Amino acid sequence: MSSTVVAIPSEEGDSLRVKKKNQFFLSFLHCIKQKKGRYDPKVLIHSIKVGIALVLVSLLYLVDPLYEQVGENAMWAIMTVVVVFEFTAGAVLSKGVNRALGTVLGGGLGCLAAMLAQEIGGIGRAIIVGISVFIFGAAASYSRLVPSIKRKYDYGVMIFLLTFNLVVVSGLRSEEVIQLARERLSTIVIGFSICIITSFLIFPLWASDELHCSIVTKFENLARSIEGCLEEYFEATDGKKENQVNSSSGGYKSVLYSKSKDETLANFARWEPWHGKFGFYYPWDKYLHIGELLRELAASILSLKGSFQPPQQACEAFFGGNKVFPLFVVLIRLLSGPSSALLRLSVKEPCEVVSSMIARTLRELGDSITNMTRSRSAALIVAKLQLKRTELRVAMLASKLESDDGLEIATLVFMLMDMAVKVEKLVQEVEELGDLARFVPQ
Repeated sequence: MSSTVVAIPSEEGDSLRVKKKNQFFLSFLHCIKQKKGRYDPKVLIHSIKVGIALVLVSLLYLVDPLYEQVGENAMWAIMTVVVVFEFTAGAVLSKGVNRALGTVLGGGLGCLAAMLAQEIGGIGRAIIVGISVFIFGAAASYSRLVPSIKRKYDYGVMIFLLTFNLVVVSGLRSEEVIQLARERLSTIVIGFSICIITSFLIFPLWASDELHCSIVTKFENLARSIEGCLEEYFEATDGKKENQVNSSSGGYKSVLYSKSKDETLANFARWEPWHGKFGFYYPWDKYLHIGELLRELAASILSLKGSFQPPQQACEAFFGGNKVFPLFVVLIRLLSGPSSALLRLSVKEPCEVVSSMIARTLRELGDSITNMTRSRSAALIVAKLQLKRTELRVAMLASKLESDDGLEIATLVFMLMDMAVKVEKLVQEVEELGDLARFVPQ
């Protein structure tokens, strides 16, 4: 008697498949997730635009009438879309123009060198090609090391070097070098046009907006960092509260490492046409200068945080998990408790007032740049800040700062006064930006 085995799907197997599908979906969402835990729709928009551009350029192969016009040279259009399409419209325009100029100059000079070599003929043909390749290759490589050219036209010089060598060398074996260069240039222009249309007409992402928002965010990050730093020094006592303070005072780190990003965005923003609130010849250099001052302020915050460390943290770092650690904590508290607490209490109020005014000024400047309006209260806050700096200096001189705790508090006071001076410079720079960018009065 034969028997039939019937497979019964288990609930564990079904749940495992569902779990794998959910993991795939979550991993896809993680790809477009920002560091702060929010989903950035710009990443998804950019990916969709690249897909649309690739579909459009693939029509050169898929549609017979178009393929008959361009033939195998359609691959140059596809290559152009792949290498030129960037995240922001300014980056697309910058790379596209650089690629077009490099192709035209490299192809034109390559054709001239190839035709000259063909006219000479014989062994002189190889000599002419070798000399031209050496001269233009060395000159282009040298120019790529010049900072001003490397920052703006590095990609164009590289394309020039590549195109020139391809054309002049292939011209030795081809009698139709001009026709070949013209066909390749036309397909590159087609690919560049598709990139421009897709990037500028479908939810354009502007480098100028990215730079504008990046500078504004720095003001808020530094304001929170200064407030959290002072709170950490004067009020953080238990581990739970200390962790909360550290999470709010770490925004200065992102400001410290933002120079390369700001310079790249400013370079791409200069290529962008008039759009929104940004016109031609917008003062992006002033944005870079403001960013430099903000990084100096972030460096001061880093120095301030490194100048003090609670005794409990120092002992824990030194002794680790040693059982004798609690005894040392009690001993340090007994030795440094009253005098240290009195010294901190003597400068606590003026320090908190100065830090609060610095943070308020930074937020006012950030709002001024965000709304592109002139801030009236920033000048008033600076006048009050100068007065509070004087009061803080008097309070420090009135205190006895002969112990180690006194030196620590003196460092705190001097660093706060230095930050106040930097904030006053920032106010002047933002006012100059308002003059250049024609901010409207509030």
